[in-house]
Amino acid sequence: MHFYRPLGQISALTFDLDDTLYDNRPVIRRTTEELMAFVQGYHPRLHDFTLSDFERYRQALLQEDPEIYHDVTEWRRRSIELTMLDIGLTASQASEGAAGAMAHFAQWRSRIDISQETHDTLAKLAKKWPLAVITNGNAEPHLFGLDQYFTFILRAGPDGRSKPLADMYHLAAEKLDLPLERILHVGDDLTTDVGGAITSGMQACWINLLDGDLMQIKDSRLLPHLEISRLASLSALI
Repeated sequence: MHFYRPLGQISALTFDLDDTLYDNRPVIRRTTEELMAFVQGYHPRLHDFTLSDFERYRQALLQEDPEIYHDVTEWRRRSIELTMLDIGLTASQASEGAAGAMAHFAQWRSRIDISQETHDTLAKLAKKWPLAVITNGNAEPHLFGLDQYFTFILRAGPDGRSKPLADMYHLAAEKLDLPLERILHVGDDLTTDVGGAITSGMQACWINLLDGDLMQIKDSRLLPHLEISRLASLSALI
């Protein structure tokens, strides 16, 4: 555990999900493969549809509607719908196909294995402080057993613009009924989690699971209050 700023009073903790409480990389790879297989099998004209094709539709939609960036689930759904419209399906067929694809996506997105250490650490912390989630992603903690530790879960899109913008940080403080400076946010991303939390007024803990060097990483702009290399280190704050 390394301290870079004086740590103030802590009355609650908020957490990022992906790559903070579990390794999200294999989850996304597997889920993307399953989604592409679903889309390719949905209609003969989509048989040769590739991930590069999908990304092209995503970027086209982003140019048309830049605010879609803040809701990754809706961005994905609308990209698939646009794809299906483009091959000649009717609006109702494309809508139904996109909904089916997203249901399939959701089944795989939350097939996440959580370590016992993570369960034990969150259980200890939850006895001391209220815990909450602030995520830009779309994993469903109740499907992999983490929801039991959290007072609430905030998601970019339904609950405000994505991190590092301040919307969800301020909403979390409001829901916790606490000043921002008495909340410690824990996350792996130096821009969305550390930068977002600090500029919003929270304290920030960087979880460095990939053995990165804070002084070498390009998106390191603001120092966190502390750095840890494993979630269990937070137990030392109790």
